[in-house]
Amino acid sequence: MNVIFMGTPDYAQSILQRLIETQNVNVVAVYTQPDKPVGRKQIMTPPEVKVLAQKNAIDVYQPNRLRDENVIAQLLNIKCDYIIVAAYGQILPRKILDHAPCINLHASVLPQYRGASPIQQTLLNGDKVTGVTAMLMEEGLDTGDILKIESIAVNDNEIASSLFDRLTSVACDLTTEVLNNFSEYIPKKQNESLSSHCKKITKADGEVTFSDATIVYNKYRAFTPWPGIFLESGLKLKRMAFEEENSLNEGGKILKIDSDSIVVGCNQGSLRIYSVQAPSKKEIDVLSYVNGKRLSLDDRIS
Repeated sequence: MNVIFMGTPDYAQSILQRLIETQNVNVVAVYTQPDKPVGRKQIMTPPEVKVLAQKNAIDVYQPNRLRDENVIAQLLNIKCDYIIVAAYGQILPRKILDHAPCINLHASVLPQYRGASPIQQTLLNGDKVTGVTAMLMEEGLDTGDILKIESIAVNDNEIASSLFDRLTSVACDLTTEVLNNFSEYIPKKQNESLSSHCKKITKADGEVTFSDATIVYNKYRAFTPWPGIFLESGLKLKRMAFEEENSLNEGGKILKIDSDSIVVGCNQGSLRIYSVQAPSKKEIDVLSYVNGKRLSLDDRIS
């Protein structure tokens, strides 16, 4: 079967790799976002999906706007049986949706967490279950009919990077399964009354206060490795663990100093911190930071 693939980040790259490796699938074209400047020197850098496609001699297209008529006309000239979409970043116009069945692999159990950051939102909310939804696309954002959902449990101490890896593996398996058994699925409408949306994460989302230990820890889980969590002072809380949720404290006060960590109080609950990073400094163990600042019990880390 001939497939057009659309996607941009690591998640999409892994799914594309699986499609390339699948014997009965021929990826005839790849659509991804334009190259972007990266780093202090603003070096133009291609998406990893593009790099992978070029290594496998697959035609790559990087339109700024998929809705441009010339872009649509070009795509409609590419014969395919399916269009697979994974975190592409643009809404597909009707003419493309009508060209072939468009299947999206979205990293949540739809209709929950439509939008740009479903993995982070799962962790922010402390959910115990998540998954990947294979759905038929329509012109709305993640509103199409569901083909199949594959669910997994979320570990209590799981951070975004590990959950991302596990969901990517699920998405790869689900992609080939849906393609090979497409005619057997009966598309199911989403329950709009259960829908929710999640926004694109920004660096500012990582700022925290020691108000509620559960909220801070879930932000740590959701925003590791990026954007991380940090205090108003700019101090990054690099490694931490959840201590307990019941105590009432002065937020930011050091409650305990152990051999490898400190316990910091929140207005509700407490957290164990192992390492921190001051602005423009390297990450260090928290005891070195405490000693350097001459902090002791009952002092505020913030």
